[in-house]
Amino acid sequence: MTENENLKLDNIKKRLIVMSGKGGVGKSTVAVNLAVELAERGFKVGLLDVDVHGPSVPKLLGLENQKVGTSPSGMVKPVFYSENLKVISVGFLIDREDSAVIWRGPMKYNAIKQFLTDVDWENLDYLVIDSPPGTGDEPLAVCQLLSGNSEAVIVTTPQDLALSDVLKSITFCEKVGIPVKGIIENMSGLECPHCGKNIDLFKSGGGRKISEDRGKTYLGEIPIEMDMVHRGDDGRPFMKKSSKDKSKAAKAFSAIVDVIIS
Repeated sequence: MTENENLKLDNIKKRLIVMSGKGGVGKSTVAVNLAVELAERGFKVGLLDVDVHGPSVPKLLGLENQKVGTSPSGMVKPVFYSENLKVISVGFLIDREDSAVIWRGPMKYNAIKQFLTDVDWENLDYLVIDSPPGTGDEPLAVCQLLSGNSEAVIVTTPQDLALSDVLKSITFCEKVGIPVKGIIENMSGLECPHCGKNIDLFKSGGGRKISEDRGKTYLGEIPIEMDMVHRGDDGRPFMKKSSKDKSKAAKAFSAIVDVIIS
């Protein structure tokens, strides 16, 4: 990255790369709600969706029909979700929801580079980056292009199958020089709507154990709540909910953000 391109990122104080070693762990939902909660607290936040082949962020925010603009200086203008939250996604660049993006590694690298350096993010307190699962082209491109003030937040579910892939994500971060801010255990239990007891659908405690074993911060666990699922499908982020203080999952998100900003 050239000095000029680095200067364009100097206005971003902190960069949080939300990663998972395995798909299906709710990483995009976590990334979106972390960004929304940070924005709700008054921080200036950018949300960058670099999942080239399966961008979920526009739908989760109810922005499917939005398109990016161009500033007078020729830079890309992000889509505004709220006064404090700006968003960029490949999803804003494709015409139809069922369009397939068929790009090889170099094209993905160049697209992500443009998202980071040619977007008019202005001054941000946080840039939250939703990276696709695994340790392939997209997360590697992000980590190579970003330098300084960048940390990874790794999302897992409790079962052994997911945890084995989390170890790969931790090793990946260590090799590319990105500190791990912490680990989040998502889908951590379900409260029975009839008796109120907790049901460990995917076991429990795996995220905490792997954090302790590898000496990483355990950010917390987020339980399964059907309202989170419905609101995601409807494009209404969970952490925008007016009664979120009554929800265990919302309290978990809030506590995780407390640790992130501390």
